[in-house]
Amino acid sequence: MSAERPNLIYIFADQWRRQAVGYRNEDPVITPHMDEFARNNLVFDHAISCTPLCSPHRAALLTGRYPQSTGVYTNCKIGADVMLSPDETAIGDVLKEAGYDTGYIGKWHLDLPEMNLSEASESGARDWDAYTPPGPKRHGFDFWYSYGADDHHLTPHYWRDDPRMIEVDQWSAEHETDVALEYMRNRNQDKPFALFLSWNPPHSPFELVPDKYKKWYEGRELPFYPNVRFERLQAHTGEPVAGGKENLERYMRDYYAAITGLDEQFGRILAGLRDMGLEDDTIVVLSADHGELLGAHGLMAKHAWYEESIGIPCLMRWPHRIPQGRTDILFNSVDIMPTLLGLMSLPIPAKVEGRDYSGDLLGRTRSEVSSAFISAFPGRKEAIEAFARCGLDNRRYGWRGVRTLRHTYVVHRGYAPNEPLRRYLYDNVEDPFQMNPVCLDSCADHPLARELEEELRGWLSKTNDLFAID
Repeated sequence: MSAERPNLIYIFADQWRRQAVGYRNEDPVITPHMDEFARNNLVFDHAISCTPLCSPHRAALLTGRYPQSTGVYTNCKIGADVMLSPDETAIGDVLKEAGYDTGYIGKWHLDLPEMNLSEASESGARDWDAYTPPGPKRHGFDFWYSYGADDHHLTPHYWRDDPRMIEVDQWSAEHETDVALEYMRNRNQDKPFALFLSWNPPHSPFELVPDKYKKWYEGRELPFYPNVRFERLQAHTGEPVAGGKENLERYMRDYYAAITGLDEQFGRILAGLRDMGLEDDTIVVLSADHGELLGAHGLMAKHAWYEESIGIPCLMRWPHRIPQGRTDILFNSVDIMPTLLGLMSLPIPAKVEGRDYSGDLLGRTRSEVSSAFISAFPGRKEAIEAFARCGLDNRRYGWRGVRTLRHTYVVHRGYAPNEPLRRYLYDNVEDPFQMNPVCLDSCADHPLARELEEELRGWLSKTNDLFAID
């Protein structure tokens, strides 16, 4: 295999926060394979989910374009006409055109739920789920073993090239790793390959993880960060989650157990590459689509601007090409696609909005980037309808912000009509748990906030975002 035609394995987990890896010495999670991989390869200390929600990140990852441009601003779900358009150019399309053998395994969550169109489907898809048939909606991925959106981790299901559902009695991450290893063994040997492997755990329900991983955390003391509030837990829009210290501890144990299980599966992928003689010719990336708050600020899940939500792990290896170490690149969701294509010496589509950092990773250039753009939109069915009743476009609300190496600056217009506009400025060095923001009605008398608001206005202009700060 030519060094300029490397294979690619991109592995990403759902709802896995940056803190939840052993090598960071933050969450008390056991990840020996990931820790060794981190010691010997490249660690991104500031990888960020541009919109910390499943479908928006996935669309940005694959296309290099922000949710404002793809239209995938919320999850592909019942009650929202949201999906990744077949007209978008995704990384799979580029890889296939370049002659790669392409594969996608695991959660897709970029197609319109079938129940938006019919109460009964030939595929058996329910709720937010969908079978994506062969064709342009698969965006260049030829080998397909996937599903839309489903959280039955211990009894998952999949589709291949027809609507017959494949039901499995095995933990999803383990089964998908089995399929990935089989794909790697049986692929077209005359072509380089590119495989995207999308694990759903540690996404909730947290308890759906094999007991053998739970045993690692039985009786272990789990410290709470200073920003954790467990008495009353809720989602970002106020829906209650069962709270209390005992419940949160159980969530944490199961969440960490799932990540330890993922670590074992990651070790299997690495061993497979070694055994097949593919290690030196393959770019390996391990990352996530967004984080998990786990009680930080009294919140569960994601969709917030806090580090536990927007911060994701990201590790990368390309032997003899990408040096080991750490990087402070503000690596946003939209930067992944162009950077991978740059590393692989493949053309980057003209509509891509992310940045190609391949020169930085290979030691050829040093990009100076002041901020990463982050955003979230009211996307629940009830919120969409509430804005519509007021004659308002829900996509103009929610929050927008910038994340620099030191600060997070956010302007929040609310998840419901008529909420007041609020501004928050965080110093993530002096206040790493983001407990003491500067709260502002106006940035006029605060020089740093004024500077960051101008930076934010620049991002809004670049992305044609109709969000109004004034």
